[in-house]
Amino acid sequence: MAPSRNAMILNPHFHKDWQKRVCTWFNQPARKVRRRKVRLAKARCIAPCPVAGPLRPVVKCPTVRYHTKVHAGRGFSLEKLKAAEIKVATQLTGPVMPIKNISKRERARVISEDEKNFKAFASLRMARANARLFGIRAKRAKEAAEQDVEKKK
Repeated sequence: MAPSRNAMILNPHFHKDWQKRVCTWFNQPARKVRRRKVRLAKARCIAPCPVAGPLRPVVKCPTVRYHTKVHAGRGFSLEKLKAAEIKVATQLTGPVMPIKNISKRERARVISEDEKNFKAFASLRMARANARLFGIRAKRAKEAAEQDVEKKK
């Protein structure tokens, strides 16, 4: 069909291998399950403390447009709560328990020769390669063992 008068001649660029560039997300449900399990494990580890981070007060927005809305504020300490005599049950979403991150500082020490010679990147690459090739190597070893048994007979 010929173009009529001033119509543009179409030139669609569908020559690239678009199927190679399509990203699929078939692992999405499994990731959702995994994230849920991790959240539950974290909640069990810090059991009496709230999981969602430090406690935050419920505050109203300041302007006329939003003053009917409520959101989480910047936070407060237990001392401030006691001093203000605020009813904790209405103001908090989580239990009243301060979070204390306990971390021990390591003392300075002399670095050993093994630590100096350790190559982290190379060892990670080797571990990844070993994990990737584990099945192939096991199959080859099994076939080699079977061939040795056949040669001995």
